[in-house]
Amino acid sequence: MPSNTTPFELIVPKTKKTPFILSIPHCGIAFPNELKNTYNQSLISAPDDTDWFLEILYDFAEDMGITIIKAVYSRWVIDLNRTPENQSLYNDGRIITSLCPTTDFLGKPLYLSKEHEPNAEEIQRRLKTYYWPYHNKIDMLLEDCKASFGKALLWDAHSIRRHVETIQKKAFPDLILGNNDLQTANKPYVDTALKHLGSGPYKITHNTPFKGGYITRSKGNPAENIHALQLEMCKDLYMSSKETIYDVSRAATIKKMLKNTFNHLIHQLNA
Repeated sequence: MPSNTTPFELIVPKTKKTPFILSIPHCGIAFPNELKNTYNQSLISAPDDTDWFLEILYDFAEDMGITIIKAVYSRWVIDLNRTPENQSLYNDGRIITSLCPTTDFLGKPLYLSKEHEPNAEEIQRRLKTYYWPYHNKIDMLLEDCKASFGKALLWDAHSIRRHVETIQKKAFPDLILGNNDLQTANKPYVDTALKHLGSGPYKITHNTPFKGGYITRSKGNPAENIHALQLEMCKDLYMSSKETIYDVSRAATIKKMLKNTFNHLIHQLNA
């Protein structure tokens, strides 16, 4: 029987609500009952492409009036940050896993056999069941913010291994802020984020090599005072050097910097 689990978890603020939404679309590790037996079980026991522990790194947000939406299911079920048509957002030759991936980032097959891979009908079912509920909920949250405050800010949180040669040969910088070349957020919000993200010991780049995925690009609408930013960070900033275990001491530094950045963005939103 199909799973009835809602494909997202919503965490409401513990204090006065602000027009700030935090999305964590790649932290999910669950597999629906109707699908899990079709995968390579050794891979899905710890799905490698997960943005591990971001819900812990960002757990301060609910105390700042920020609403958090996070994925329940693994991106190997369906990738919430890809276009629903599975169109590539980049044209520079990098290898990016698809809407319903059949391999991991390193090219390992995810399914037991080709026969278990999703066909067109199954992809449409996954869109309806797992993908659109997440996107529709973000839309509702942003519209609620717009109705209550006249504005909204979405922060889409991601992490990545320091080295993924299928995307680029050299190591990634510590932090990458994406806004599709200023199309998804007005410059004052971008400048605030860059200033305070860059106030710590980390190397930060802007729209290179990531400009923001589909969530950022589809939700950000500065003309309507709805702004969206994506932050990609290297996992070794808050995890062990092998990128497998949450490291409290490493996380403390970046957590402080993120909280400071959020404080300044909230102040800007309230101005």
